Amino acid sequence: MDASITLQDLAALVGGTLIKGEGGERINGLNSLQEAAAGEVTFLGNTRYLKALQDTKASAALVPPGFSEGAPDGLALIGVENPTLAFSSVIKFFGPKSRELNMGVHPAAVVAASAVFDRAKVFIGPCAVIGEGTVIGEGTVVHAGAFVGADVRIGTDCVLHANSIVKDYSVIGRRVVIHSGAAIGTDGFGYELIKGRHQKIEQVGIVQIDDDVEIGSCTTIDRARFGKTWIGEGTKIDNLVQVGHNVVIGKHCILCAQTGISGSTKLGDYVVMGGQVGVAGHLKIGSQVTFLAKSGVAKDYPDPGAYTGYPAKPLMEGRRMLAAPAKIPELLERVRELEKKVGELTKSGN
Repeated sequence: MDASITLQDLAALVGGTLIKGEGGERINGLNSLQEAAAGEVTFLGNTRYLKALQDTKASAALVPPGFSEGAPDGLALIGVENPTLAFSSVIKFFGPKSRELNMGVHPAAVVAASAVFDRAKVFIGPCAVIGEGTVIGEGTVVHAGAFVGADVRIGTDCVLHANSIVKDYSVIGRRVVIHSGAAIGTDGFGYELIKGRHQKIEQVGIVQIDDDVEIGSCTTIDRARFGKTWIGEGTKIDNLVQVGHNVVIGKHCILCAQTGISGSTKLGDYVVMGGQVGVAGHLKIGSQVTFLAKSGVAKDYPDPGAYTGYPAKPLMEGRRMLAAPAKIPELLERVRELEKKVGELTKSGN
């Protein structure tokens, strides 16, 4: 799509102030600091990219209010409280427009006769499956090939992307987004060793996902053995995350890729887990706890704070632990030198 906008109008679009530049200059695209060309707008979302800002070929940049230090002379500046967030408005202006969907049920969809929804206010794509007794709220979109089992409850304005799975009895709130390949309500991983063989333990609970949750591609959320596995309001889950049976995740948590949470662990609100965090089962994690990437969580962490390492320790202690292995060669060399000196002293009889 061809589009352009003046700097003054761009400042109004993002709710900012034109700090430097001619208001009538036109901007015709957007790009990153490193790749932007003349006529394009970019943004400074993190001070670590100051050098990239100094070298950018962009014509304009969104920056924090009052910022000017380090910017090239010819670069127009628009001050905004949060450049990263404000740039979303720029993307919407210049980016491809969302595809308009005509609400209704595609002829190739498979919909149970007992499913309940308004066909004029829901989109069901080709080869999607909607099971018996399922209820779907207005404005919800079920893309091609998605599977929704029996007796599922889905709220208003949700999006189930292509080939996502929501299994029987799951409860989905409003404005929930489930990306392709995610599987909600799969059996929990429960077995007992009986006479040398692993015998499956039935999982008869459900998954409940509250309003405004987003679930990434190929993430799996297991149904509870009893009761429910529960994802709290506003929580955002990345791709390739495993949530075990009977896990409870609080409100507005962030779980990054390849994190795994074992069964019956409970997280408070505003918990953040970096990539590849591993969490043992039956633990209690308090609110406002952050685990850095690759942390190992093997005990309760009731107090707010940042933790890192394996096992996870308070941030500074954990960083010292992670740095310690790099010092081992030096320490070994010092030990060898000391042993050599002790040997020499022993031989000399001193």
